[in-house]
Amino acid sequence: MTVVQAITLGLVQGLTEFLPISSIAHLRVVPALLGWPDPGAAFSAVIQLGTLLAVLVYFGRDLGVMTRAVLQGIFNGHPWERQEARLAWFIALGTLPIGACGLAFKRHIEGEFRSLYVISASLIVLGVLLWVAERTAAFRRGVNQIGFVDSQLIGLAQAVALIPGSSRSGTTMTAAMFLGLTREAAARFSFILGIPAIGASGLFELRDLLRHGLGGAGMSTLLIGILTSAVSGYLAIDLLLRYLRTRTTHVFVWYRIGLGLLLLGLLAGGVLGPLG
Repeated sequence: MTVVQAITLGLVQGLTEFLPISSIAHLRVVPALLGWPDPGAAFSAVIQLGTLLAVLVYFGRDLGVMTRAVLQGIFNGHPWERQEARLAWFIALGTLPIGACGLAFKRHIEGEFRSLYVISASLIVLGVLLWVAERTAAFRRGVNQIGFVDSQLIGLAQAVALIPGSSRSGTTMTAAMFLGLTREAAARFSFILGIPAIGASGLFELRDLLRHGLGGAGMSTLLIGILTSAVSGYLAIDLLLRYLRTRTTHVFVWYRIGLGLLLLGLLAGGVLGPLG
């Protein structure tokens, strides 16, 4: 992988990880359209460490409050007493579904699930579900009103994002909106909920990459991709949260459906046939 490819894919990862349009889909589609080889599921997972850094920095204060609440609750013998502590435990438990499914379906996720046909279908289907959520959701609840059942349902939705094209932020935001959260609250909880999953998958795949050997050039381009995704990811978080305070997610709905239909058209026309 060249430096230009690493920077390009880092930008793509950072900008699309937090927007509900699927980073994995774009990391698969952009190289295909540019005539580059598929970077692979391992690279796609490792480069997420950049977006992990972005969310840790952006929500550093919130994470610090939750961490202190958890520690104080444990020392005081009342681990569930404060809402901030409960939210932290909910996030930890809500990560279990995607962890279990990721291990169970790892071979498929890295193989046939990366088909552009699968990605196209996921983009469209989840786009329609996001549209339904926009039409029916109450948009009345904040992050501090999330309960245990809410967090587990959103956690189950996060597991669906293992199917490329679904979008982790898209599935979790859609579920949160169905449960009555405001658009901004749905995005905030989605980003924080993703921290354990993004970190675990990135470190797991990084271990495998290092085990199989990365030359100096390979490691340097990987680091460039990670740093690029961190900067662009931070900007994407801020942009989306500002956007959702006053606007709907309809632009992402039509983008997902349009991109899915475009890919199906290109595949049907043989433009992307060999990569389907």
